[in-house]
Amino acid sequence: MNRVINDPDLVVEDMLRGILVAHPELSQHEGNPRVITKTVPSPAGHVGIVTGGGSGHEPAFLGYVGQGLVDAVAVGEIFSSPTAKSFFDAFRAADQGAGVACLYGNYAGDNMNVKLAMKMAASKNLQIRTVVANDDVASAPKADIAKRRGVAGEIFMWKVGGAAAARNYDLDGVIRVAQKAVDHCRSIGVGLTPCTIAAVGKPNFQIPDGQMELGIGHHGEPGIVVVPIEPAAAMA
Repeated sequence: MNRVINDPDLVVEDMLRGILVAHPELSQHEGNPRVITKTVPSPAGHVGIVTGGGSGHEPAFLGYVGQGLVDAVAVGEIFSSPTAKSFFDAFRAADQGAGVACLYGNYAGDNMNVKLAMKMAASKNLQIRTVVANDDVASAPKADIAKRRGVAGEIFMWKVGGAAAARNYDLDGVIRVAQKAVDHCRSIGVGLTPCTIAAVGKPNFQIPDGQMELGIGHHGEPGIVVVPIEPAAAMA
């Protein structure tokens, strides 16, 4: 595998250092290097917006930290959930006294750690509400929509939720419009080639040349069918 990195076990740390140098509008949490926030926080009394997830999906998740978008993001290892402590620290960093909306994708590790972080937040009297994106139609049937993964739909809930918070919607209002964005979004993945996680050193799935896998997850979760690659218009 050809690659340009330093230490395979420190790629996330190197990435964060580079992003922070290139983007002065972003800051690293003083007590937790795996939490990235806006350098200029939202005004007091505004709802905070938090998300988080594994690295390797750039520009998600930290690429959506900014004015009118996300206030704080919890950063995980490559394709791994952030810790509950990182989500909790992101909640505290984003809180401006009006509660925090945690808008994230439907993955087992994220679900578990967000719930743990919410318990930690409750002990500090922080009000946290969630919207969980589940727009990936290939990952579960309509009857089990709550089991579907979150993919591209996350971007829309961040934008809509962040815009609502910037317009000083209360927490109920932010949750309502972010949930509406998720409810009206559907997506499906198409995989052409695998990726190789540096610390693992081998492709995360196999696919023959000239073939594409429909319904594949963005971590390489199995799709629904492998077919010959189609032109872009036919694929759409």
